[in-house]
Order: sequence, then C-alpha cells, then structure tokens
Amino acid sequence: MPATDTSTNPGPAVPPAGGSRRLGMDPLTRAGPLGSIGLTVHAGFALLLVASAVRYVMRHSPADNLVVLGLAAAACLLYAVVALLSARDRAGVPWVVVLVAVWAVLVVAAPSFAWCSFALFFLCRSALRGTTAYVLAAAITLATAVGLFRLGSGTDVAMLLGPLAVGTMLTLIYDRIQRDAEEQRRLHAEVSSAQGQLAASERRAGTIAERERVSREIHDTVTQGLASSLLLLEAADRAWPDTAARDDVRQATSLLRASLSETRSLVHELASPGLDAAPLPEAVLLAARQYVPEARLMVTGEPRTVSPEVRHALLRVAQSAASNIRLHASASVATVTLGFLPDAVTLDIYDDGAGFDPAAAAPPSDAGGYGLRAMRQRVEQLGGLFSVESAPGEGTVVAAQLPLEAET
Repeated sequence: MPATDTSTNPGPAVPPAGGSRRLGMDPLTRAGPLGSIGLTVHAGFALLLVASAVRYVMRHSPADNLVVLGLAAAACLLYAVVALLSARDRAGVPWVVVLVAVWAVLVVAAPSFAWCSFALFFLCRSALRGTTAYVLAAAITLATAVGLFRLGSGTDVAMLLGPLAVGTMLTLIYDRIQRDAEEQRRLHAEVSSAQGQLAASERRAGTIAERERVSREIHDTVTQGLASSLLLLEAADRAWPDTAARDDVRQATSLLRASLSETRSLVHELASPGLDAAPLPEAVLLAARQYVPEARLMVTGEPRTVSPEVRHALLRVAQSAASNIRLHASASVATVTLGFLPDAVTLDIYDDGAGFDPAAAAPPSDAGGYGLRAMRQRVEQLGGLFSVESAPGEGTVVAAQLPLEAET
C-alpha cells in the first residue's frame, strides 16, 4: 500500500447525489447558455488532478509515487471516457462504476486528490440518473470522507462529517436546479403548444371571416342583381307584349350585365366596376340607381376623400338597401342622403314603401334574409354604427355611420 498522504486538509469532498442519464440533458451541462458549466467542470478536474499529482510527488518518495500516479492516470482516462459517452447520450454505467472504484482507492490512499471529487460528483450526476447515480455519488463522498479522516490520524471527526454534510447540501441544491430546469422545459413546451393552438385558432377565425366577407360581396352584388333581374323578367312575362314589358326586359338585361361585371370583379380583388373612379356622392347614387332608377341623392356637409374600405362599405350598403327597396318595398320615393361630419360620414337610404317590423325580420336562409346582416357586419367591422328604422306601412330608413379619415 502506498504511504498515507500527510498533506493538510484539502477541504470538503463531493456529496452523494443522483444524476441525469446523460450530459446533454443535465441542467448544468446541457447545450445552451449553461453548457459552458460542463466544460468548466471538466477543465477544473484536469487542472486539479495535475496540481494534486504535483503536490503528492513533491511530498512523497518515488516508490509511493508510482502506485498513486498510476491510479491518477487511470482515473483521468476513465473520466474522459465517461464524459465522452455522456456527451453522446450513450449509457456508460459500467465505466462510471469502474471510475468510482478507482477514484475511491485513490482518494483513500492520497487525500491530496480529494479536491477533484467535486468534478467527479457533477460528472456522475450528468452521466446517470436514479438510484445508481445516488449510490455511486455516495461512494465518492464516503471515500473522500475516509481519506480525509485518515489524514487527521482518525481523531478529527470534522474531517469525517464535513464531506457528508457538504455532500447533502450540494445534493439538495443540485436536485432543485434539475427540477427547475425540467419545469422550465415543461413550461416552454406548454407555451409552444399554446402558441400553436392560437395560430391554428387565428387561421380558423381568418377562414371564417373571409367566408363571411365573400358571402357579403356575393349577396350585395351578384345575388341582388339576379334577384332584381328575375323580378323584372317575371313582370315582363305577365305584361308581354306591352311596352312596359319591353322596358322591364331591357332593365333586367342591364342588371344581368352588371351582375356579370360584378362577378368578374369578385375574381379580381373584389373591385366595384364603374364606381371606383367616380366621386363618392356620384358613385353612391349610381350604386343605388342600379336597382332603383328613380332614386335621388342629397349631400350634406363638405364632401371629403374617404379610405377605400369606407368607400367600399358605403357603396355596398347603398346597393343592398336599394335592392331591398326594389324587391320588397313597392316604394314611390327613394332618397339617399350622404352626410359628411368632422370625423364621420353618414349614409341614410329612405323609402316610402310598405315597411316592416325589424324585430320580426326572418333569419338568413336559402330563401334570403342576408341583406341586413351583411350591411351591419360591413359597418361594424369598420368601427361604425348601423341601424334600421321601419314599421309596417310607414316606409324604411337604413342608416350607417362610419369613422372618416381624410386622405392628404
């Protein structure tokens, strides 16, 4: 047996503890911001091993040096093998067991090497997990405590209890760090999952909104044009061959052409052909007269340029309201009032027709009923206000107010 190291106490040794299965998953040595800690531990082990070996050689005879230095070299090689296996996520339990056994003999024979037990503890924790890690780390601590106790000639109890106490504290600290790291990974996974669900929800909401938008566009253009054309053709069929029937056919033909044009515009960015270039008052009147040729226009306030979104909504509301007048009101007077306020633009469409009870209006169905809902959605999506005032036999007023932002 080599001679006992007579050097001074090198300090508390490594504690018993468990560990994770691999270096890459360990909270102190996995890749990322904390990955440098693992490299520091390995570099510290190499530095302390060399320093301890030099110290031992300087204090002991060549005969004693041979065995101790052989054990130190074997421990160094085994440490490197375990570190590489851990970094590559490969099980290395037999290698760790041999490393701990060699290290136990070394530290009992030469307590000068007890400082390196810290690095060995962290390697054990990062390379293994569960009961095996705790048992092997406990063996490291116990061997270190025995070596230091021998250094004190078996009379200094602090040398025996110190490493055990420090080991317990470090084990608790390390376990807490590991739990916190696992909790952080769990929370990160939950946040990622929630973000994915939110993105999917936004995609679904966007799809629904787009469907509703296209539905409104089709209703306010093609559907209403076709419905008005059908009404005119039915009237012409009943009155044929009177002159009025021919007028109805010509008007139906005009509406069908307009519907065809609107259909094409839906394919090309949902533009409003024939209405985009005209000033807003004129465009609103043209939109209403597509369905009510006798419609009149009144403008209050100073006309101002409005955003494309507001302009588009006003034109569609005018078209939809005029189509309803044509289909349902049997009105003799239809007046469109366009008003410009300091911060808003208003549109009122009045008719003196049959009127109806807005509260009793039929819900949307295959037979129709989408007009009022589509107009309200258009206006409210732009932050505006929409209302309908009507009563049976008293005519109808459709009113919309939209925020107005002048373009400079």
